[in-house]
Amino acid sequence: MKIALIGVGNLGFSIAQGIAEQTGFHVDQLTLTKRNVTGLAEKFDSNKVKVTSSNIEAVQQSDIIILAIQPGQINSVLNEIKGVLLEGRHVLISTVTGRAIADIEAVIKKDIAVIRSMPNTAISVGQSMTCLSANEQGKEQMKIAQQIFDALGQSLVIEENMMQAATVICASGIAFWMRLIRATTQGAIQLGFDAPEAKNMATQACMGAASLLLNSNSHPEEEIDKVTTPRGCTISGLNEMEHEGMSSALIKGLMKSYDKISDIISEK
Repeated sequence: MKIALIGVGNLGFSIAQGIAEQTGFHVDQLTLTKRNVTGLAEKFDSNKVKVTSSNIEAVQQSDIIILAIQPGQINSVLNEIKGVLLEGRHVLISTVTGRAIADIEAVIKKDIAVIRSMPNTAISVGQSMTCLSANEQGKEQMKIAQQIFDALGQSLVIEENMMQAATVICASGIAFWMRLIRATTQGAIQLGFDAPEAKNMATQACMGAASLLLNSNSHPEEEIDKVTTPRGCTISGLNEMEHEGMSSALIKGLMKSYDKISDIISEK
């Protein structure tokens, strides 16, 4: 498997880290492209990782192309590489927010397998939730994309019209969960713990809650019931948070993010 990753910004670097360090599947070569490649190779401890400033060279040497660029760059990059994209060989995986498969097809004008993906930055530690959708050719190659992203967390195949919602839940969701962990950390400090202790406690509690749901396949309320007792401290705290609008604020935040991404797409 030869993979080219075009664009090594924050997300691209996280994907590159995940691919280079994972053991879930075999990668013969990973080629990274960036305008300024100074010091990039030294960040990866692998003789299978190549760096270049040439997108064309990267595509020619690879079978799977992952686009991890900004939305404003996608047309120029696609126009640059479309001449070396080969039907029947290349699989094009886009992580570009708000750019539909039809937008990509309109530029490359070839029968190329196109898969749209929405990972998050937890891909660097093998814990991404990545949603995938594809054109007809891409559906035949979907197992390849799932193999890559399942080795870097979990993947879920969805209809493309749900991709905006998936972006809010999975990609923006990382920031939302970070803010909740930060708030818990601040509360722990106010209760008397040192900052490092507070962060570790908050983070592990969050991981424990998520692991319980993933491993038991139970509903959150079932797990809440296990730690709430009549007139206890847990239910008192939960009720106070709800009185202050915790669930409502989170849902409103998700909807606001969805409205914003919809506005951005409509303006493109």
